[in-house]
Amino acid sequence: MDPCLLLAILCLGMASAAPTFDPSLDTEWTEWKTKYGKSYNSDEDIFRRAIWEENYKMIAVHNEEYSQGKHSYTMEINAFGDMTTIEFNPAGSDFQPDGHNEGQIYPEFLLDELPASVDWREKGYVSHVKDQGNCGSCWTFSTTGALEGQMFKKTGKLVSLSEQNLMDCSKDNYGCDGGRPDWAYQYIKKIGGLDSEESYPYEARVGPCRYNPEKSVANVTGFINIPPNEKALMHAVATVGPIAAGVHSLRDSFKYYKGGLYHDQNCARRPLTHAVLIVGYGYEGEKETATNKYWLIKNSWGKSWGVNGYGKLARDQNNLCGIASWTLYPTV
Repeated sequence: MDPCLLLAILCLGMASAAPTFDPSLDTEWTEWKTKYGKSYNSDEDIFRRAIWEENYKMIAVHNEEYSQGKHSYTMEINAFGDMTTIEFNPAGSDFQPDGHNEGQIYPEFLLDELPASVDWREKGYVSHVKDQGNCGSCWTFSTTGALEGQMFKKTGKLVSLSEQNLMDCSKDNYGCDGGRPDWAYQYIKKIGGLDSEESYPYEARVGPCRYNPEKSVANVTGFINIPPNEKALMHAVATVGPIAAGVHSLRDSFKYYKGGLYHDQNCARRPLTHAVLIVGYGYEGEKETATNKYWLIKNSWGKSWGVNGYGKLARDQNNLCGIASWTLYPTV
């Protein structure tokens, strides 16, 4: 957090009554800080505790309602529990879609004979869960995730690709201030390759471009834009592989999602604020119904979000969170 902003907030707080904390949560607060490696000076500890406690109680109410059958998903006080909304997403978005660029349009398709469920993790298309950290670089992880899948499809080898290579070298994008997978694919095509994560590891900040063609393990010939509807997206996910997508991520329910079928009716279709990777689809329970279908998404917020970094977002629910509004994949 900006120290000047923090100082201003603390000064305002000192001018009013000091916050009163719930002593029954002292142990949970201490354990949460230990779990996520949080450490503050005494003044900031008060500020952070106030934010954390408000979020903790909001989540407790939601989960109690879940136990009563009022929700289809649970929430958890994860690593973001001590952050304000502005800190969590200071620019309002780390993903900046506005139409598409130079891509081809997904071909005509039929929905006949598509499988009822798909999980590309089971086929070897998906690398380990990654963590973008305190940097608005989601666009790089969505970019590499879809490309990793297509390179595996082409070569039979799954190689984790370098998000840092894109951060440092894709100058049409904005590093930690956001970007777009289509612009990233244009960069990879123009430069002729992309390094591996192993040779060019992630640093969560922009540095000098150190792309090494000798370490390149992937290339792009173009990209395909999928029409903005869930039927087209379902066909692409079933037949192509993991798909890069934009979602609206600013709801607390999304930020603190833990498990189950995510269906917050207030999750808007616009603006799209975050990029994820769709790695499959399916349904919960023994039989598919109108309300139990989901998209399986891989996030870039580490394993503490969702189920080890993955989430199930309600499918065929009027394009919930804008999941089908802006989707694409690279050609290799």
